[in-house]
Amino acid sequence: MLENYFRQYGLVAVFVAVAFAVPVGMLLASWLTSRVGIRPSNPTPVKLDTYECGMQPIGGAWSRFNFRYYMYAILFVIFDVEVVFLYPWAVQFIEMETFALMEVLVFVFVLVVAWAYAWRKGDLEWR
Repeated sequence: MLENYFRQYGLVAVFVAVAFAVPVGMLLASWLTSRVGIRPSNPTPVKLDTYECGMQPIGGAWSRFNFRYYMYAILFVIFDVEVVFLYPWAVQFIEMETFALMEVLVFVFVLVVAWAYAWRKGDLEWR
């Protein structure tokens, strides 16, 4: 039984090694092909220009914008990911016991409290 336990960790180690080796290998291959001369490097002002959906760029590439956009993005990602966790529960709802219903009610309660906190704090208001 202990042997099977360590075999699972070996499988995880293989996945981690592949996940590390593939991007590093691609970056290394790209660098090597540019050194050998297979991959061309011909920067022009047009190629180095900021691309904005086919329109002429307005301002520099590092223009500042309002920090509140980050707050909306973070709130969306947090609540979106949390709601995704409800899907497996909904698929198996019929086969679960009452304890699972109580667990998901606590989960939804925490989400509602977080939503109410963000609303009360004013993070959901567009100013």
